[in-house]
Amino acid sequence: MSKINPKLVHVSKHRRDAAIAARLDNNLRQQYKLRSYRVIKGDTVRVMRGEYSGIEGKVESVSTSRGTLAIEGIQREKVRGGNVKVKIHSSNVTISNLNLDDKYRQNALQGRTSKDSSRPIMSPIKNRSKKPTKKERGKKPTKKERGK
Repeated sequence: MSKINPKLVHVSKHRRDAAIAARLDNNLRQQYKLRSYRVIKGDTVRVMRGEYSGIEGKVESVSTSRGTLAIEGIQREKVRGGNVKVKIHSSNVTISNLNLDDKYRQNALQGRTSKDSSRPIMSPIKNRSKKPTKKERGKKPTKKERGK
């Protein structure tokens, strides 16, 4: 059984949640212009690494403390009988279909695609000349400026 990375034990929840991201499939990457996205319950993922590579299924649960996913159809048999879900780390999967039931998530993704791509992301910095001196502003000049 693998242990949790000690660096992640005291990380705040919102930072740990952001770390549970996975690569997007090529068609989703072109559609949403994103390389990776946060995995949530209901997303369809394909396992890319490990013993279960190539298997595709829906995410049943997400463990934020370990950064792992329980995927539908991936389970192993226990020694004493019975089945147990195998947790797969989010870095070892690719998202093939997004769960868009959440309106906030849907708006966040749609907002990225609806923007005009020809428009620059940031406005250009205005070309400003150097700062006006105290004389130019009409204030009393200092001793250095007066030449004393």
